[in-house]
Amino acid sequence: MTRRAVTERGLIREMRRLFQGGAGVRVGIGDDCAVLEPAAGRALLATTDLLIEDVHFRRRYASPGDIGWKALAVNLSDVAAMGGRPRWALVALACPETVTSAEVLEFCEAMRALAVAHDVAIVGGDTSASPSGWIVNLTVLGETIASPKLRSGARPGDLIAVTGPLGRSAAGLALLEAEPGERGDLARSHLRPVPRVREGQALGEVAGVTAMIDLSDGLASDLGRIAEESRVGARVELTRLPIDDATHAAAARLATDATSWATSGGEDYELLVTVRPAARAEASAAASLTVIGEITAAGPVEFLSAEGRSTALPPGFEHFTGRPRPSPARAEAPDRRVAARRRTAATRAAREQTDR
Repeated sequence: MTRRAVTERGLIREMRRLFQGGAGVRVGIGDDCAVLEPAAGRALLATTDLLIEDVHFRRRYASPGDIGWKALAVNLSDVAAMGGRPRWALVALACPETVTSAEVLEFCEAMRALAVAHDVAIVGGDTSASPSGWIVNLTVLGETIASPKLRSGARPGDLIAVTGPLGRSAAGLALLEAEPGERGDLARSHLRPVPRVREGQALGEVAGVTAMIDLSDGLASDLGRIAEESRVGARVELTRLPIDDATHAAAARLATDATSWATSGGEDYELLVTVRPAARAEASAAASLTVIGEITAAGPVEFLSAEGRSTALPPGFEHFTGRPRPSPARAEAPDRRVAARRRTAATRAAREQTDR
């Protein structure tokens, strides 16, 4: 495909070429339905996610490839959180009429790269023109051999653990909002998250792992979901949160708090796991885990400071009633603050030069 306008038939033809069938696919793209063959004796998992321009991403810093990668990654993460193996994906894509074939090709190739890495076949979907912005809807189907890990399985005395560092995605987003051209590791963590698919499958086979959830909306919200579904409380020690040096450095650069990114920033797509103490070694052999707290018999989800005091935290992301992702209008606020700081610094420098 060249840098020309997209036609629906041309788009479908190109997607059919790129997204060839795979294991368990009798009929892929090209008919009214895909025909799939799950393995005998396995439970089928199904998940779907929407990504909407100016809600989940901004085109001023997210490339078509970033959008395609992330749209698939967030769904693979859901399957990982159930201890399952992702198998098939369906892609619904709506783009403005101004989109070029080169942009669509970049979108598809990045999605295909992630799909190939996890042996996922893209088997169908839909396309449409959009009156405003990109809209992507992914549905992923997966399988699980063992009983899937649910949010409702946590029990008092369980350890609470996570599979990797927290706050990197929120740090990357903050850097991108301030400087849309940012392309460091933190920005990449936000734009192209790595779903913990293999870790999820390995943890899914550990009987002592009692519950899992992927950290999409932030630790404060997602741990609350486990507590609610399991009818338990939880206690987390903030000093035990795995926050890496790059995230702390970004927080210092932007004069903010790395801990708030780790607890409420969201979109880390690490796995939050509850595990019986006796199974800690087995679970840690299945995936690298950092224990951050424990499940309690009842009561609230508490986050304790270094002094042991309960600390109030902002909630994670909530589409309708809580703290929304920045709107396009709000998105300019970090830029204005950066510009204001630069103007202030320039004025101060000019005055100092005059004084000399």
